[in-house]
Amino acid sequence: MPFPQITSRPPSSVDALRRLIGLRWLSLAGMSTVLISVPWLLDIPLPAPPLFKILLALTAFNVVSLLRARQLADEIRGIELFIQLCVDLTAWSTFLYFTGGATNPLISLLLPLVAIGAAILSGPYAWALAALAVAAYSILWDFNEQLDIYDSGLAVHWHLAGMWLTFALSAGVIVWYVVRMSAVIRSRDQALAEAREARLRNARIVALGNLAAGAAHELGTPLGTMAIVAGELARNPQLDDNTRADAELLREQIAHCKAILGGLTLRAGSLRAEGGQTLPADAWLKGITERWRSLRPRVPLATRIDCGHPAPNLVADATLEQAIHNLINNAADACPQGVECEARIDAEQLVVAVLDRGPGMPAKLQTGHTALDSTGEGLGIGLLLAFGAVERCGGGIAFAPRPGGGTLATLTLPLSALSP
Repeated sequence: MPFPQITSRPPSSVDALRRLIGLRWLSLAGMSTVLISVPWLLDIPLPAPPLFKILLALTAFNVVSLLRARQLADEIRGIELFIQLCVDLTAWSTFLYFTGGATNPLISLLLPLVAIGAAILSGPYAWALAALAVAAYSILWDFNEQLDIYDSGLAVHWHLAGMWLTFALSAGVIVWYVVRMSAVIRSRDQALAEAREARLRNARIVALGNLAAGAAHELGTPLGTMAIVAGELARNPQLDDNTRADAELLREQIAHCKAILGGLTLRAGSLRAEGGQTLPADAWLKGITERWRSLRPRVPLATRIDCGHPAPNLVADATLEQAIHNLINNAADACPQGVECEARIDAEQLVVAVLDRGPGMPAKLQTGHTALDSTGEGLGIGLLLAFGAVERCGGGIAFAPRPGGGTLATLTLPLSALSP
């Protein structure tokens, strides 16, 4: 039985590349803002030609990276992410070279690149990026083109203001990226936990299948003996009519048990009981309810089946048939006075509702994923098997209190999973 589909996806290198592209657009916006606003607001001339070349080159590289990211379907190697960050580091280092080098407060913007590299790169690449950032800072300390600032006091003031601004920007970028990565990692951990739970549940179901096969083999002989004894009792002329009717009912139930055990071998490993034969949805459901009535004739079962005219054809699944049977059986155990079963087609889904007026269902059993019940009261194994069969087909089972008392069990199945 395959695992249920996991909606949350673990973090991938392609996702990391897309985030780097988004951050690079922010870097380009920041460089453009500095190039336009500094000469106008601070009256500090900047070498526009080389800075425009840096902007154009980085923009072209980001466009190429964006086109590549849209075409990627598989994971990319860590070396490519490392190269992406090295390009950002080179662009900012060159930009800082023409704008004062290490004396430019924007030098602190190299730190977010190192933090991002530590989050998405493997250890060797992350350390290499950190070493390159330190080397760039050291080189810019001695090799740079100083800006012409006419007022040294004003220069110190704006330098301190720039340091505050770059610190705030660096802190914001680091927190934003780390929070995003942490959320993705938590989502991945949750997906792994769900997959692990599904694997354990499937292992229990496989173990139950092995036990069922052994039980089918061992029960054949005592059931045959019981059938012979029940037949002799039914033919005994000394019995009164009521006792003879009970003996006939007993013989019929034993025959049903033998038929079920005989079908286990045919159904083992088979997902579709009819071997490819299609049935209308209403005929399939009526067959399930009629077989259930033959097994428990003393519990009234009211059915309302409306699957449209004509009803859609489906290839029935033996495990799904057993799941519906288990839901009706559990309702009958809770309310022997009578149960109801309703079925309909709703938005490309087959919806089967089982209603009873019993005491209600224990909350711990409403998920069907708990440990098997060992109290002898039932509701454990049947629900586990029902949930496993329905989830394998992409459906679900939900329980809710019924107005006026009792339980409403709703089983939903996508018609696409049952289509021939």
